[in-house]
Amino acid sequence: MLSYRHVFHAGNHADVLKHTVLLAVLDYLNQKDKPYWVIDTHAGAGGYRLDSGRARVHAEHAEGIGALWQCTDLPPLLANYVAAVKSDNPEGPLNRYPGSPLLALRAMRPSDRLRLFELHPADIKLLAQNVAAAAPGAQKRAAIKQEDGFTGLMALLPPASRRGLVLIDPSYEDKRDYFRVVETLKDGLARFATGGFMVWYPLLQKNESITLAGKLKKLAPDWLNVTLTVRTPTADRQGMHGSGVFLINPPWTLAPALRETLPWLTNVLKIGAGGTAGFGLETSGS
Repeated sequence: MLSYRHVFHAGNHADVLKHTVLLAVLDYLNQKDKPYWVIDTHAGAGGYRLDSGRARVHAEHAEGIGALWQCTDLPPLLANYVAAVKSDNPEGPLNRYPGSPLLALRAMRPSDRLRLFELHPADIKLLAQNVAAAAPGAQKRAAIKQEDGFTGLMALLPPASRRGLVLIDPSYEDKRDYFRVVETLKDGLARFATGGFMVWYPLLQKNESITLAGKLKKLAPDWLNVTLTVRTPTADRQGMHGSGVFLINPPWTLAPALRETLPWLTNVLKIGAGGTAGFGLETSGS
């Protein structure tokens, strides 16, 4: 929806989970010399100021990346993630947060390619500016389209290199997004069966959210589903109490690394004394 702006939520607990997993997958892809593509269907503005403007309205980053900022005992996956965010804050304090496009662009190699979709007219301009400033030669490696990523994705599959990761993380403010995620994955896998697909989704007390992972599990034989709950669901059944990331064709190294990471992360990001916090980790082989 064009009313949604991710800047209000930048760096929150959902971004911590999503971007920790994203960087772990890219690190795995980087282990082979053959180039790959990353396709982000809902890129947003690419990067966000946390110390001014809209991000200060709710300051959700304080209970996300902010809770990790000064930690010295980070597990390896989180150490990699926090280091990536700190590269956007060379002066020390947490003032900026790089979204998925900037994190991916900086993690990728010169031979790899990034393809970004965004519909919002304000965010598409910011995205172009942020990508241009992100790294030397960034504009040659990244292409940006003001287009619906659900539909634009299909023209790019399979990528020329036959290696890649598709990141799908709509706002879900429009409940049709749940249906479109499932249908997009079906079509995407028909074109790129060996590709990596990564779906972020909110944990809500709504049927569409509760049933999404079950529908995704039926689409492919090799999958991983990770969830992080940071607070007790509210009595009025409103608001997000956590989030999940579902991967198809995940790196074999990811599940063991997440098992090491998630207990620590849950303890640090839990909100409210005595509240319900926890994590889930399922794989198709378990």
